[in-house]
Amino acid sequence: MRVTVIGASGFIGHRLSSALRGRGDEVVEASLRNVDATTQACAGSDAIVQLAGAPVITRWTARAKDEIRRSRVDATRALVEALSQLRARPPVYVSASAVGYYGASETATFTESSPPGNDFLAKVCVDWEREASRAGELGMRVACIRTGIVLGRDGGALARLLPIFKAGLGGIIGNGRQWSSWIHIDDVVGIYLLAIDRAEGALDATAPEPVRNVDLTWALASAVHRPAFLPAPAFALHLIFGEGASVLTTGQRVLPERSLSLGYEFRHPQIGPALASAMSL
Repeated sequence: MRVTVIGASGFIGHRLSSALRGRGDEVVEASLRNVDATTQACAGSDAIVQLAGAPVITRWTARAKDEIRRSRVDATRALVEALSQLRARPPVYVSASAVGYYGASETATFTESSPPGNDFLAKVCVDWEREASRAGELGMRVACIRTGIVLGRDGGALARLLPIFKAGLGGIIGNGRQWSSWIHIDDVVGIYLLAIDRAEGALDATAPEPVRNVDLTWALASAVHRPAFLPAPAFALHLIFGEGASVLTTGQRVLPERSLSLGYEFRHPQIGPALASAMSL
């Protein structure tokens, strides 16, 4: 199989590309900086995986929010429009998305069939998936991967948190009750492979046992054998990140119902062993 991976140099893209090559697939690496060049890189491939997007955990200035949206929604629209002109069009389109699709809640449980939320990230995800789904009008099988907090030593949230916790400066965020729908990098890659091979529609890339932030905090502190006595107050995070602090102070309990129903078997379903594995990679 020949797979074009857009965003192959990123945290998930690098691991996915390695897994594809490991099973004998050919990987074509591409970027959305040049849509025409990327479209040509897609010609003749059996699948496209679109992982590109501007960082979300940052201070949400008007400019940053515009870039978050443009790098996902507008870029996907431009790519799908370019693909419509391609003769040797790949039959499969897999798009990144995020559990931010569901909005935030301390009490609700979400699955792939749940309705979307109404906040900024939810609206971005809804529009992002809508643009990706337009590839279906071109005869392509489309899957959207709604990813949670990815655990891996060389990227994502864990790479940012490890130095803090190793220094004994870690602590709960806000009141600690917000849900953390996490997933080990191995299982993110596994769900993307499932989507490339045979799945379509929305798939939640989250472990089957989400935890609250306080539990994630204690599990990480235990994994590095350090205390976690210094909470990060919500007001302090808002001073640093502005509206973007909501990514850290709110959450959602997301279950991978469709991923499980399609037969995906999680390698790392529990937070403690998953953290130990992620830090040893």
